[in-house]
Amino acid sequence: MKKLVSAVVLFLTVGLLSAQAEDVSAYLVGDYQSAATVKSKLNSSGFEVLAEYPSVKDGTTLVFTCKGIKKEAAKPGREFAAVLRVFVDDKNKMISVTNPRYFGRAFMQDDYNDKVFSKAKEKVLSALGALKGSKDKLDEDDIAGYHFMMGMPYYEDKEVIAEGKDLVNKAKNVVFTLKLSDNSYLLGIDLADKSFVEKIGRANAAVLPYCVAVEGDKAQMLHAKYYLAISYPSLSMGEFMTIASVPGEIEEELTQAFK
Repeated sequence: MKKLVSAVVLFLTVGLLSAQAEDVSAYLVGDYQSAATVKSKLNSSGFEVLAEYPSVKDGTTLVFTCKGIKKEAAKPGREFAAVLRVFVDDKNKMISVTNPRYFGRAFMQDDYNDKVFSKAKEKVLSALGALKGSKDKLDEDDIAGYHFMMGMPYYEDKEVIAEGKDLVNKAKNVVFTLKLSDNSYLLGIDLADKSFVEKIGRANAAVLPYCVAVEGDKAQMLHAKYYLAISYPSLSMGEFMTIASVPGEIEEELTQAFK
């Protein structure tokens, strides 16, 4: 009888914990606003707009940040959490913003501070108005440890693409440079071929520009198989296979940017 009661308690406890976990949308989407309007609203709300970038045809991505998330991203190995992005789709008349609570969890890992990133989310909503969660989402408990499937890379499987002195000044095709500490920077790099975005979903074109973290004498990128998967969490295996060569091409191009 005791074993039965224990089993029931365990079942209910697991069920309760599962019920408490929530799905977190990767993006916050809303009605169309022009890039000029979005930029003005972000600036007026205290955000720092770092770049205005043609990520796809008839579409613009604005890269922006704020003091709170820059402070968090200044921690060692957390540079990729430093920026947010909003994609303005002039073709399909919508906007899509990277959700701070989603990408913050993904890129801050064990250092994630929900108070900071929730505050950034509320600030985005205040600046840009009514936005709703995208269909691309993950259970909050799965975000930090996410990988596409068995054998695929995790967040920590970063690629060192350059080593040496003065890497920030050496980099080519730079869209923005964000200094985070005395020895750490986040660079946004323009890719020559951006056509893969249209293949797997232009709504998530905020995936570009591709970021490189420079910390000390090393330049690192998130493994493209990880970064594309975390940015497109609804991507199927079949869709992923249509861009099978892209991760390798991205790594090669980013490596060349530091030659």
